Amino acid sequence: MSNLKVLAMEPYYGGSHKAFLDGWVKRSRHAWCVLSLPASKWKWRMRHGAVTFSEQLQSDQPAYRPDVIFCSDMLNLAELRGLVPYLGDVPAVVYFHENQLTYPVQKQDPRDIHFGLTNMITCLSAQQVWFNSHYHQESFLSALGQMLAKMPDRPPLKVVETIRDKSSIFPPGIDEFDPPGPRTSGPLRLLWVARWEHDKNPEDFFGALRLLSPDVDYRISIIGPQFNSIPEVFTRAQIEFADRIDRWGYQPTGDEYRAALADADVIVSTAGHEFFGIAVVEAIAAGAYPLLPRRLAYPEILKLADNKSSDPFFYSGRPEHLAESIAQLAKRISNAELWQEDVDRARRLIERFSWNKVAPELDDSIERIVGQ
Repeated sequence: MSNLKVLAMEPYYGGSHKAFLDGWVKRSRHAWCVLSLPASKWKWRMRHGAVTFSEQLQSDQPAYRPDVIFCSDMLNLAELRGLVPYLGDVPAVVYFHENQLTYPVQKQDPRDIHFGLTNMITCLSAQQVWFNSHYHQESFLSALGQMLAKMPDRPPLKVVETIRDKSSIFPPGIDEFDPPGPRTSGPLRLLWVARWEHDKNPEDFFGALRLLSPDVDYRISIIGPQFNSIPEVFTRAQIEFADRIDRWGYQPTGDEYRAALADADVIVSTAGHEFFGIAVVEAIAAGAYPLLPRRLAYPEILKLADNKSSDPFFYSGRPEHLAESIAQLAKRISNAELWQEDVDRARRLIERFSWNKVAPELDDSIERIVGQ
């Protein structure tokens, strides 16, 4: 089977959602119809996405009839099926970039569980549920079970296993990066790339830098998307570390972003939340040495459980340990021994995320769903 008609609906077309969908569509052998909404006001997108898409679909003459539906976790798939009856029996896949039961909240107000229930109902309405990591799958299903157990009566606890049985792991793909060339001379170049938000723990990164001895020579690039409210830690750090900054802020073009990755010696994460970590994987593909907390999806990404050679890429998660690791790597850079004779060992661990490998696997998987 080939050249399926795929209807993709993305209510939050930005960031990793956009990168995933664009990357797959560009390389897919199937024919795609993509409906999308701008990446803003995510709560409203989850509330009205199904209504907006249903209006678009039903305004088409004749109606577009796909072989398979693909959507992200931001869509209420059951609502969409109800609003567009002719899609009721079309097999569907939902892809979880994040979920609304374990995604961190900044304000310690009670979580709005209705968004988590939307995630659950979408899973029940889909034939397949895809997560970007095992870590994400298990954290979501565990939180779902805990939420359902709090229901005042008739908790549908079997739902957790129903969703598990239809779940698979499909990490996102990344573009190809050229092998790193000869390193230009200079101090250790550290890269921190993430959303400028609280769940990425920027305080821990700058705290680790403050613990370094004055004789540790390093430069920093702090990049990533920013939003209306930027944590004050960045404003303070930009002044405090002004004489060590190479790049600061969002990189507006793909070329500038790729150049920032290619220039880095070490990619550092301090994240307290990460379901996958595309930017980290891309930095590794560009040749950066990973220095990651031993938590979240990172051990899975670098195959720590069955590949002990990746152990040096991790630190405990504490700023003190991060500072020690940075100091050691700075010393190795000065002796031209950063990788200790195996420059490609991290890049080999993430080769499986190349779009050249991921896209055919995704194409094959939706074919199997249609053929069931």
